[in-house]
Amino acid sequence: MVESSPEQSAEPQAAAQPRGRRSARAAGLLLSLGVLVLVCVASIVVGAKPVPLGDVWHGLFQNSGTNHDVLIADVRVPRTLLGLLAGVALGLAGAVMQALTRNPLAEPGLMGVNAGAAAAVVTATSVLGATSFMGYVWFAFVGAAIVSVLVYVLGGGRAATPVRLALAGTAATAALYGYVNAVQLLDSAALDRLRFWTVGSLAGADADIVAAVAPFIAAGVVLAALVARPLNAMEMGDDTARALGANLTRTRVLAMLAVTLLCGGATAACGPIVFVGLMVPYLVRAITGPDMRWILPYAAVLSPVLLLGSDIVGRVVARPSELQVGIVTALIGGPVFIHLVRRKRMAQL
Repeated sequence: MVESSPEQSAEPQAAAQPRGRRSARAAGLLLSLGVLVLVCVASIVVGAKPVPLGDVWHGLFQNSGTNHDVLIADVRVPRTLLGLLAGVALGLAGAVMQALTRNPLAEPGLMGVNAGAAAAVVTATSVLGATSFMGYVWFAFVGAAIVSVLVYVLGGGRAATPVRLALAGTAATAALYGYVNAVQLLDSAALDRLRFWTVGSLAGADADIVAAVAPFIAAGVVLAALVARPLNAMEMGDDTARALGANLTRTRVLAMLAVTLLCGGATAACGPIVFVGLMVPYLVRAITGPDMRWILPYAAVLSPVLLLGSDIVGRVVARPSELQVGIVTALIGGPVFIHLVRRKRMAQL
């Protein structure tokens, strides 16, 4: 009887391990999709005003114009769809930014991108008189793009470190929100229009806003998917990425364009919502590993779970009023961020 060598017996095990890990990742993604569906249903059913399940079904499929039908079809469904789109956008933007900067603390809110979009929107609203989404959405994109480039340069550019980027983003965010607050204090009309928007809110969503923001976020999703493979190469260092055939300049430009479209669209529609793009991609990376081809779909699924779940909590805890979703995510994300900063080992990605 011929005995197999240890090397021969180890080969099937080594081959089976990647297949098993891929199967586990796929199963986890399907489970996450199921959770997202449940959260979307809960977002339609649960609210500051209780609605019987029968009326919810009637409002979805047999809208006859009653108060409950209008509440479901014209308020909660668009609100859920906007939360879904904004969650996808923020999660993907955070994942792309973390990979691009090799910084586990990178996030559109902490890196000043949200603040740039907010400052541009406030300027368009107060100075130029823009009142509709399509009137100020382009300003949000421009503001997000300018601040993202500025923070990246101030943080050291290619030599940026997590600490320098976080400091540059914090400084830019403080300065821009100081400007936003000053404009609102001096312009009472702007304060009335933007008081909920500036803290991050899904309230007031309608079908027009959802339809207007969807193409921008869809374009950002496509760009994020296109740069997933070269971002994987860049995580191993610029020299290794070049050796693997990655075009670093094109990858950086497309990645920043994706972040601008995703974050600019979400911020223009919902206001600056922080920590979603930090927490979810960071935790997803711990589950899936560093492969962006898995991080992006997981982040796209779990980020709206967090955002819609926070919105549901805000509607329930403050009945009959509401707590804005940006406040809830900040209350959740603050302790998480402190925990990440205090970790003994803050390795770059």
